[in-house]
Amino acid sequence: MRTNHEIDYFIHGEEMQCVEIELDPQETVIAESGSFMYMDDGIQMETIFGDGSTQNNGGFFNKILGAGKRLLTGESLFMTAFTHTGYGKAKVAFASPYPGKIIPLDLFRLGGKIICQKDAFLCAAKGASVGIEFQRKLGTGLFGGEGFIMQKIEGDGMAFCHAGGHIMHRTLRPGETLRVDTGCIVAYTQTIDYDIQFVGGIKNTLFGGEGVFFATLRGPGEVWLQTLPISRLASRVLSYGSPGGRKEEGGILGSFGNLIDGDGF
Repeated sequence: MRTNHEIDYFIHGEEMQCVEIELDPQETVIAESGSFMYMDDGIQMETIFGDGSTQNNGGFFNKILGAGKRLLTGESLFMTAFTHTGYGKAKVAFASPYPGKIIPLDLFRLGGKIICQKDAFLCAAKGASVGIEFQRKLGTGLFGGEGFIMQKIEGDGMAFCHAGGHIMHRTLRPGETLRVDTGCIVAYTQTIDYDIQFVGGIKNTLFGGEGVFFATLRGPGEVWLQTLPISRLASRVLSYGSPGGRKEEGGILGSFGNLIDGDGF
C-alpha cells in the first residue's frame, strides 16, 4: 500500500523537457526551488524546510537537521510544495535546468530507494524523502566523481530526476558489471554495488584523456546513465572561452589553426 500521494504526469518536449503533474484535490507535489514553470488556478504554493516528508515531522529540530543535510548535496535549505486546494483536477509543471531528459521513477516498483547524483532531483509526490547518501568506501568517495556524498530519494510514490543529453537505462543481472565514466552516472537502485576501478596502463593513464578511474556498477539492479554530464559541457564551454582556447578570428593565423585542427579554412 502506497503512503505517498499518487499523482499523474506527462513529460513534454525532447531536449528541453518539462514534466506536467496532474493533481486531485488535496494532493501535493514537492519540487526544488527554481524548477517551477506554471500552475493552474486552485494550486497553492508554500515554501517549506526540507522535503516535508513524515521523517521530518518530529519537531523543529528534526526539520532543521533534515534541511541542513540538503546543503551537503549542494541544494537549498528550502523546497516548494504545490497543493491543489480547489475542485476537480489541476496541473503544475516543472522544467529541467539544462538540455537533457527527465526520468520518471516509480519508487514503489524500484524498492523504495534511489541513489542519484547530487543535483539530479527535480520533483516528487509528497511523502518522498530527499536526503544524503554517504559513500562508505574510501576509494569511491575520493575518486568516484561525486565525492562521498550523493543524493537519495526514498518513498513509494513517483519521483522525477533530470540529467544531461540522452538517458540510457540498463538492467544488470546478478554479478553483471558495467564500467562507466564517473560523470555519466545519474541514478541507480540500492541493490547496485558501486565501486571504482583503476584504468591501468601508463599510456591510458597519461594520455588517454578519459580519467584515471572507471566507476564499476555490479548487479542486480537498475542503472540510469547520461550522455552529457553538465560538468563536461561546462568544461568544454570554458575551454573555448578561456584565453588559451581557440578563437574564430578569421585571420591567416586563425585559418591556419583551423586547418591544423581539421576544420579547414
